[in-house]
Amino acid sequence: MNTQIIWCLKLLLAHLTTDFILQPTTWVRDRKARHFKSEKLYLHGLVTAIVAWCFIGWEHWIIALVIFFTHTIIDGWKSYLKDTIRNFLLDQLLHIVVLFLCWYFSFLQWELVKNAWQKVNNSVHFWAIAAAVVFLTTPAGILIGQLTRQWREKIKDAESLSNAGKWIGITERVIVLILVCFNQYAAIGLLVTAKGIIRFNEKDRQEIKTEYLVIGTLLSIGLAIVTGLILKTGIPATGS
Repeated sequence: MNTQIIWCLKLLLAHLTTDFILQPTTWVRDRKARHFKSEKLYLHGLVTAIVAWCFIGWEHWIIALVIFFTHTIIDGWKSYLKDTIRNFLLDQLLHIVVLFLCWYFSFLQWELVKNAWQKVNNSVHFWAIAAAVVFLTTPAGILIGQLTRQWREKIKDAESLSNAGKWIGITERVIVLILVCFNQYAAIGLLVTAKGIIRFNEKDRQEIKTEYLVIGTLLSIGLAIVTGLILKTGIPATGS
């Protein structure tokens, strides 16, 4: 099993290295301008395949060929799309799916997959953590939005402020949850301090806006801490 995991990690490392480090900006620009007529598109696909081939071993030359063709096609297709976060994530997802399929057809043993799923399916810890993380994303955000509505309605740019704070809040709560689970309470204090300094340095500091942000932050972090404490104290140590 360790051999399979290492093999997957090598493919992932090859992808990250070639897609984000070994690909010059000029290659990306040429691909966007010329699409499938760009020599840089095929050169990038070749580099990606060669690096992957070197990492996983010469006997897996078919995998290298698959990576070359699929990577080139995916990047060529993406060159017609706009530079949005959605298209970026879709592009990366397709690449990861290809790597997974390469592993699937090279090493898959259903018995191992079945045993792994049974362990996950019967793990109280896994489902408790999953429920906690999901709660601290959109559900907690909606709850905080309801509790801070009376302040938000008095702010002129409340909608844009709320949209920007949505992802900040989700990230903040998940980080706090992780810190609580690892007993890193001092780090939570540093997080709150850093956020407070950023808010204090803002040029536009309306009193009502400041109250809204402070209350929202305290509710957000408070919910994450309480959720983390419940997760720690309410789950049996055995995880069964």
